[in-house]
Order: sequence, then structure tokens, then C-alpha cells
Amino acid sequence: MSFTVAINIQRELATSASSDKVFGLLADVPRSASHFPKVDQLVDLGDNIFRWEMEKIGIASYTLQQTIYASRYTADAKTLKVIWTPIQGVGNAIVEGEWAIIPQGGGTKVSLKTKGNLTVDFPSFLEFIISPLVVMEFTGMIERYLDNLQDTFSIL
Repeated sequence: MSFTVAINIQRELATSASSDKVFGLLADVPRSASHFPKVDQLVDLGDNIFRWEMEKIGIASYTLQQTIYASRYTADAKTLKVIWTPIQGVGNAIVEGEWAIIPQGGGTKVSLKTKGNLTVDFPSFLEFIISPLVVMEFTGMIERYLDNLQDTFSIL
């Protein structure tokens, strides 16, 4: 048996970097992904589709299966948005989201909205224990990702 864990994250950050430089980094999927922790492999499938293969997540003495998903990326320089939509049938997760880059004073406000569903291969009676831990792990990875991006934005 398995169960699905829903993850929904919204974050904002501000940087002194210009919106063009921020957009340039976030629209470049491999470059942006290089800031994301625990990526085992990012595979370019062509047509702006990338398959993310994450390192296995360990919780306590248990190891969850490797999280794998694919998304198609669309970057619009006019609206300063980068949007990713899920590719069905790839891996064990469905992930979608959006970066919104907003010029603000001498810098930029960056808004991240992402949500996903991860199928976890554990008995369903463990869902109430495992689900919060999975959400915590992925939220922590997003926080580290944003910190890593913020460090890079500060030198752009």
C-alpha cells in the first residue's frame, strides 16, 4: 500500500539584484536547479521538460524511495514569470509552480508558489506519522534553496 502526501509552499524574498538578473537565473532551469539541495540528477528531456531525480530521503532509520518527477518550464520575460507544469506518468510525484519576479525600488521581490503530490511507498496506516515528516523535509529543502538563491542574488 502507499499514500499521497500533498505539499503546498508559498514564499517571498527580496533582493537588491535587478529583476532582469533574477529572471535570467530563475528562467535557466539547470542554473536555478544547481541551487536546490539534494538533487541527484536533473535530466533535460527536451522541449523545456526536465526530470528531477532527488536523493533518497531518510526519516529516522527509514529510507523513502527516491522522488522523481518531470515538469515543463515556460519563462515569460514580459511578465517576469517562470511557470512549471507537471508531466504525467513520470516518477512518483506531480509538481507544479510559479516564480513571479516583481521589480521593487532598487531591487526585486521574488514570489514562489509551488505544490506537489508525492506518492510514498509505506503502508497507509503510517500516513499520519510519515506525512508531516515528508512535508517538513521538503519545506526545509525549499528554505535551503531560497537561501542559496539569495546568496547568489546578492552577488549578481
